[in-house]
Amino acid sequence: MKGANDRRLMNILVLRYRFIGDTIMTVPFLRNLRHAHPDARIDLVIAPYSSDVLLGIPYVDNLIEYDPPTAHQDSSGRHRTLGSKIRFIKELRAGRYDKAYILKRSLSSALIAFLSGAKERIGFDTEHRGFLLTKRIAYRRDRHEIQNFLEILRADGVPVTSDHLEAWLSEDEVSFAAKFLAKEGCPVETPLIGIHPFSAITERAWPVERFVEVANALQKKHRARILLFGGQRDMEAASDMEKLIQPRPIMAAGRTDLRQTMALLSKCSLLICNDSGIMHLAAALDVALVALFGPQTPDLFGPSGKRCAVVSKRFHCSPCRQKFFKECAPSPSGKPWCMEKITAEEVLTAASGLFP
Repeated sequence: MKGANDRRLMNILVLRYRFIGDTIMTVPFLRNLRHAHPDARIDLVIAPYSSDVLLGIPYVDNLIEYDPPTAHQDSSGRHRTLGSKIRFIKELRAGRYDKAYILKRSLSSALIAFLSGAKERIGFDTEHRGFLLTKRIAYRRDRHEIQNFLEILRADGVPVTSDHLEAWLSEDEVSFAAKFLAKEGCPVETPLIGIHPFSAITERAWPVERFVEVANALQKKHRARILLFGGQRDMEAASDMEKLIQPRPIMAAGRTDLRQTMALLSKCSLLICNDSGIMHLAAALDVALVALFGPQTPDLFGPSGKRCAVVSKRFHCSPCRQKFFKECAPSPSGKPWCMEKITAEEVLTAASGLFP
């Protein structure tokens, strides 16, 4: 039987280095793991471009950044060379991990866990990597990603007592949001409706002109202000939308970093968005939201929360492999038909049931 000192000295490694949405969905896993091992050291391998979403998390001792080459625009590929990868592995081996949980499904992530020297390695039996694991878990596409993560804990005998998302904001960040909105002339009592019409994969985004239609209708009906979210790469499109939304929206697109975006998002009464990282952030901040899904399946990657609605067209080919326009022809708007067929009226109906 392990004594208290053995438990206190237990070192646990968790690997899930990827995008913002993937990162925030690890929180229920990390919370349940911490509750089961309150005295252990828990280290999380994470991508540098998504680590900010976990600032303030009380369940992890160390965030270890791993930055291999990727198509993600914020990746610098710091761990590009063989030498940099070897140095990274040496750093992990110095952690003397007793156990590694691999939430990522790739062969390379299981190899990293194996090379880390972790005695136990638990993860999904995917990409023919089972020989690198000491405990293999079936990955199911008919179950939400959060539940897939939690199933790894259950299979390892770790109790799971909760599955809700969380995010943390500092007092300075909350203060920033208040000052930003005041500077934009938005009274505290004015309802805010966030619109995030962009997506890293453009084909997965609903047509911009329909977001404009929804924004104008919501402002008129609820006497609200639109807060337009987006990144640096979205500024031109956001500027075009700004001219079409009346009254003029509050522009956060290209003007705020990730933490500031989270703070502003927390002030919203409602968010309308595509399948994207900000969707999961809104759910983590307990913001009511309507998410629009086309090629991807909400069963696996949909928003997780009590005040979340999904508008999706379940075509016979959904979800698809997202090899856009090789398997189906584009619609007149240049979008997949599963996005084209979502109407503004359907989105407004979904929103009406969530707006306070």
